[in-house]
Amino acid sequence: MDLSKQSLSQLRQRVAALTASEDRESWIDALRRDSRQGARDLADRLERRLAAEHAEGLRLDALFERQRALHARGVRHVAGIDEVGMGPLAGPVVAAAVVLPANARLDGLDDSKRLSPRARERLDGRIREQAEAFAIAEVPVDEIDRINVHRAGLEAMRRAVEQLPLEPDHLLVDARRVPGVVMPQTPVVGGDALEASIAAASILAKVHRDALMCEMDRLYPGYGFASHKGYGTEAHLDALQRLGPSPIHRQSFAPVSGRVAR
Repeated sequence: MDLSKQSLSQLRQRVAALTASEDRESWIDALRRDSRQGARDLADRLERRLAAEHAEGLRLDALFERQRALHARGVRHVAGIDEVGMGPLAGPVVAAAVVLPANARLDGLDDSKRLSPRARERLDGRIREQAEAFAIAEVPVDEIDRINVHRAGLEAMRRAVEQLPLEPDHLLVDARRVPGVVMPQTPVVGGDALEASIAAASILAKVHRDALMCEMDRLYPGYGFASHKGYGTEAHLDALQRLGPSPIHRQSFAPVSGRVAR
């Protein structure tokens, strides 16, 4: 491969556009043979890119280890379960259940808390496209106040499992056990960062709840729900002091209780 007739600008564009199906190792060799320092710098950059892609591939592969082991034992449908919204002062608890195929390709999949909103939105769409099944369930504020937030989180997860369009054969749950279900389940501590289907569930639940809180911001202006999503930020506490609780505030939470509702 002779690259000498291409300018460095052309080479930069071409290298940036290289796909995984192309022989990128040959490009690295050709760039290293080029007499121009800029071309050799591009070789270094491309080599680092390949190393990062390889590391990401290994990380993603590891996220499916537990699921592959279950499939090897004859388990067909494995659902990952996670909930979000346990800590906020307002809004529902939301849980998701996701059944992923073992060959799902979800580059960047991770615990929703580690991802930017833009990355979560992108992955939310890809998870919905590739999942064999998924469901999202909510427990509203009045029920949270009645049964307490811990039980509300468990109930949201149970509802998500029940609402799946297919019955899973095994559940992988982020650090908890889902009550009231008959199928076997495995709690995975830190599962939203360790297990693909749990990470996928955390993303679907987070994107869904964030969208709900943006809608609540339009219904109940002044609290800043679109920015803090109901968490007890300083701005939220200031608004709560000025305005009193809204209908979606959790009266059982100490910073809310005792204030005059709107």
